[in-house]
Amino acid sequence: MDTDEQLLLADTLRKTMTATSGSALYAQLCDLGWHDLLTGPPEVAGIAVPLVFRLLGETGAHAPLLDDVLAHAAGRPLGETVPLPFTGGTWVRWAHELPPGSPEPVDPDLPLLLLGDTTELPSAAALPTQAGRRALGWWLVGSARAMLDLARVHALERHQFGKPVAGFQAVRHRLAESLVAIEGAEAALTVSPADADHPAHPDLYSPRPEESEALGALLAKAAAGRAALVTARNCQQVLGGIGFTAEHEFHRHYKRVLVLDGLLGSARELTREAGAALRELGYAPRLAHL
Repeated sequence: MDTDEQLLLADTLRKTMTATSGSALYAQLCDLGWHDLLTGPPEVAGIAVPLVFRLLGETGAHAPLLDDVLAHAAGRPLGETVPLPFTGGTWVRWAHELPPGSPEPVDPDLPLLLLGDTTELPSAAALPTQAGRRALGWWLVGSARAMLDLARVHALERHQFGKPVAGFQAVRHRLAESLVAIEGAEAALTVSPADADHPAHPDLYSPRPEESEALGALLAKAAAGRAALVTARNCQQVLGGIGFTAEHEFHRHYKRVLVLDGLLGSARELTREAGAALRELGYAPRLAHL
């Protein structure tokens, strides 16, 4: 997929996600070839999946695409509903439709339903979460960029003491901290297992590629969750009172990242899990050759 094709795909996806969401968006994305992109050659899926999920975050749309990513990684048919571990030891599922009388979703803007009986569900460790965590990481990064853009525009347009709010050092520091966190999360998400291979220093790396991929995906999701939460807090301060209003778009992104961060392990939970994994290994494998 060359640069022109990527730009065309991004423009088409953005227009589609801006116009619709939920099950209707899922149907349109399937018509546009979402399943073909996901199951295509690795070089195609490696471009398409981050693009699709990042745009979900930027546009504020949603669709049960995470189910497809996990189903494909597990070798199961696409379109199936996959139980998803959620923060606090609970499990949720993505409801394609919410008929009358359905239980209340976790968040009104996302059709995620809590699962009551989880005795027959597999453990979270048994799920092929690597691909799902990276996809969620891109979704969180997209949402973080949307919040940062809202705060940046507000800081440029809002005037106090005769000059734009963007001219105040405290505001600049908050926006800069958010941007650095987002860029760092993107860097973590783009590291592949191949980047961790360095035969000249085998003692510095995990002996099994699957371990490097699992740890890399875990840290990437944790970095993306932390970046989104840091951005949300900073942008809330920059926006001030207007950021609390239901009429402003910011609060929808804020609630979205709180829910997405909890899927497949929150930033706090994954950080603790990474620490436990490193203690067990006895050393810190270098995930990218710098």
